[in-house]
Amino acid sequence: MLTIHLQKLRFFSTHGLYAEETIAGNAFEVNARVDYEPASLPITRIADTVDYTRIYQVIAERMKVPTALLETIVYHIADDIMQQFPLVQHVHVSLTKQHLPVVNFSGSVSVEFSLKR
Repeated sequence: MLTIHLQKLRFFSTHGLYAEETIAGNAFEVNARVDYEPASLPITRIADTVDYTRIYQVIAERMKVPTALLETIVYHIADDIMQQFPLVQHVHVSLTKQHLPVVNFSGSVSVEFSLKR
C-alpha cells in the first residue's frame, strides 16, 4: 500500500450556513490522505501511480462550490477522489474553517471523513 498526503492546502471560499459567511467568505485548509495499491513496483511511470496534481485539482474544484456544511464538502471531496481514481482504496479528508462567526470564539473548527472502497 502506498500513501499520498496533500497537506495544508489553503483556499478562500464562501462556504457556510450563515449569510455573513456566504458574503464575506472564509479561509479554509484541506488535508487529504490517499492510500492505493500501485499498478506495478517500482513505480517508474506516472501512469502507474495516482497523480497528486490531479487530486489537488479535484479538491480545488470542489472548494469553489459554495456549500453550507463542512460535512458535505469532505464527503464530496472523498467521493470525487474515489470516483476518479480507480487505484485508490482509501481516502481520508479533513477540512478546517479558520474563523467562525461566533462571538468570543478563538480557534478553528475541523471535520474529517474517510471512505474505503
